[in-house]
This record gives sequence, C-alpha cells and structure tokens, in this order.
Amino acid sequence: MTPIDLSTISTRAPEELDKDEAKEISKERAERIAELHEQLVAEGEHAVLIILQGMDASGKNGAMEHVFGSCSPFGLRAVGWKKPTEEEFDHDFLWRIHKQVPARGEMVIFNRSHYEDVLVQRVHGWITEQQVDRRIDSINAFERLLQHDNNTLILKFYLHLSYEEQEEQLRERLEEPDKYYKHNDGDWKEREHWSEYRAAYEDVMARSELPWHIVPVDQRWYRDYVMTEIVLRELEGLNMQWPGLETVTFSKADG
Repeated sequence: MTPIDLSTISTRAPEELDKDEAKEISKERAERIAELHEQLVAEGEHAVLIILQGMDASGKNGAMEHVFGSCSPFGLRAVGWKKPTEEEFDHDFLWRIHKQVPARGEMVIFNRSHYEDVLVQRVHGWITEQQVDRRIDSINAFERLLQHDNNTLILKFYLHLSYEEQEEQLRERLEEPDKYYKHNDGDWKEREHWSEYRAAYEDVMARSELPWHIVPVDQRWYRDYVMTEIVLRELEGLNMQWPGLETVTFSKADG
C-alpha cells in the first residue's frame, strides 16, 4: 500500500500551461472521445465505467458536460448517487450499484459512487473500522469482477479541490441565480469535516487495487485538460475495431 498525501499535490494548473491553448486541445480531445464512444457502442465488446468522486463543489457535473458532452446520448448514461432508499438499505451496499454498471457497448458515468459507503459513513461514524475494511475488500473484488467478467474499463477520478476554492464555489451558489439550484445547506455542514474526508479519501485511494487519477480542479479548464487526456488515452488503448459487414446480423424486419 503506497501512502497518499493530498496536501502535497497541487490543485492548480502549471504556470507554464497556456489556458487558451489548453482549452482548444481539450475540445479536440472531447470530439475524439465522442468518436471512440461511438466505436465502443458499435463494437459491443467493452463496457466503460467512469467514477467521479470529490468534495462538494469539486465540479463533477461540469466534468461530465465538458469531457463527455460531445458523446451521443445513445450508449451513454449518467447516474447520480444519493442517500440509499429504505429498500436499498435492506440489501448489501453494492446491491444498488451493480444494477447500474455498464453493459458491453455502453459507457456509464457515476457522479459519486460505491465509495460513498466508505467515505460519508466512515466520517460520521455510522460504520466501524472493521466494516470499512470489509467494504474496501468487497469493492476491490467487485471491480475485479466487472473487469474480468464483463470486459469493463474502470476509470476513477478524484477531483482535487482546495479548501479555499470550495468556499468560493459554495458562496457562488448563494449569490448567483443560475446556481441557486445547486445550493444545499448540508454542504456547509460537511465542510466542517474537511480533514476527516481528506484522510478517508487518502486511505481509500491507497488501498484501492485499481488506480485513482487525481485531477486538480481549482481551475476548471485544467480539469478538462487533464481528464480528456486520460480518457482519450485509455479508450484508444482498447484498440477497438469497427465491425465489418460480415458481422452484422439483419432481422427480417430490416429487409
């Protein structure tokens, strides 16, 4: 297990990176991601699961819009995870998650994820450390299952936000009418547990079998630049092929 110290990782872009140039590169990459997504759907051999985690106001919705906004809605789903329902509480914590993972030929984006069950519940003391250990083991086994049994590419992103930037983003939700809908008094209460959440994230990432990509997000354009680079590289690494005519089966209704 390699320790992770988020305080040593910058939340901002390198000073030498040109913002306008980076934004143009991100746009081009997003268009290429859309092309590869179409190929993913057409080939039907791989599934792709994108996991977005981060503190409140870290820009998860914006990441979905700017990185995947060029993709066709066909073969693309976004799932936002909130407090479990009573039915979900009556099952194991992965029961509701497994129902939403991608099928082959599909990309699914998780806005928050199964990791909430070893973050929020841990920080508030709703589960024991022994339960945390068992759940982390279960998550690693679950992700192995998706990889090996359903050919799933899993990309996990931690949107790395500074304490100062979070306050600015939360205040904007109180001051700008087009952001009122994002306001939640509970976000300010959770902010009081900043250090505990940081420690929980560091532990989870260190104990995860699949790597986490730590993405600086204080400047949202740089978030898009980093994420499009990673997503594009990983999709290209699947070496997908367009299906040939001989592989296409026509039904009688197709003529």
